[in-house]
Amino acid sequence: MSDNKAIALTSDVDLDAPGKQTGFVHLPHSVHRSAYGWLPMPIASIRNGHGPKVVITAGTHGDEYEGQLIVSKLIREVTPDMIEGQLVLVPMTNFPAAEAGLRTSPIDEGNLNRKYPGKPDGTMTELIAHYVEEVIFPGTDYYVDLHSGGSSLMYLPSMLVSGCGNPENQKKGREIAAAFGLPYVLFSDSDEPGFADMGAVRKGAFAISTELGGSGAVTPDIYAMADQGVRHLLGHLGVLKGNLVPDSAPAEPRVMWVDPWAHYVYATEPGLFEPLVELGDAVKAGQDAARINFVESPGREPVTITFPGSGLVVCKRVPAKTRRGDCLFHLAGDSHDKLLPA
Repeated sequence: MSDNKAIALTSDVDLDAPGKQTGFVHLPHSVHRSAYGWLPMPIASIRNGHGPKVVITAGTHGDEYEGQLIVSKLIREVTPDMIEGQLVLVPMTNFPAAEAGLRTSPIDEGNLNRKYPGKPDGTMTELIAHYVEEVIFPGTDYYVDLHSGGSSLMYLPSMLVSGCGNPENQKKGREIAAAFGLPYVLFSDSDEPGFADMGAVRKGAFAISTELGGSGAVTPDIYAMADQGVRHLLGHLGVLKGNLVPDSAPAEPRVMWVDPWAHYVYATEPGLFEPLVELGDAVKAGQDAARINFVESPGREPVTITFPGSGLVVCKRVPAKTRRGDCLFHLAGDSHDKLLPA
């Protein structure tokens, strides 16, 4: 609990108390059916002994399910005797979005991963961001935000580290990536202040996020890989011990760099998206990426979109129906002048 009177939300979980607690952050929600109601954002704290504080969140986007399953499983299985330090677990961080199975909140249309540091007197999504940054993040050593492609995208299983124009961040990112063991680690020098990981960084944590499949579904092999990787990482960080920690990470990551200008492909017209490459394909700058088809205009030729840069296709749009400005592909490259040697 917090004594900060600027915190508008309350919780029945005391983050300063030892032992295992499960409960809810209360999100005030006064509506016709419930004048004095609140929405229940699930949270768990498991604290024992001396060690790092690690925070894991999922459901930042409500249509991303792999992380929600992984965090829920940790809540069920981890006991205080397995912990050295503190593990804080939040499986449905943007609870209204997660309850509805939507990327953004149905209450205020808020995208939680663009709202940090939030506001103590703001919209529902801003209230959540403010609570996470001001109550959950302080004192955190490591933060893991589990994402996937959601309903509109499908990703190769990847770990993401931003702020990697800083060599120390990149060095630490390589260490964490090796312990997590997803097949790909995507470095960038992005430092968008509204992202959750930047909120954790502002409070002194080292932060990573993931992309674990997507398509609005759960892929069994990616889920199993990520579940193993999270538990192996927690063992590596020294916060989790015992038989829940696997003997090894699931894979040796391929280190890659994401360029915000050369590695994203967008629809230039509304129509039907016809992909010309698949996930995992290596592509070249200028290569045909997709056609946008105009079925409602008989005889009109499709528009061909090309890749602005070279790299590996790590993400592909799922729905065929598309609008101008929709992301179709996301690439990552093996080389960049900011990518340090191993």
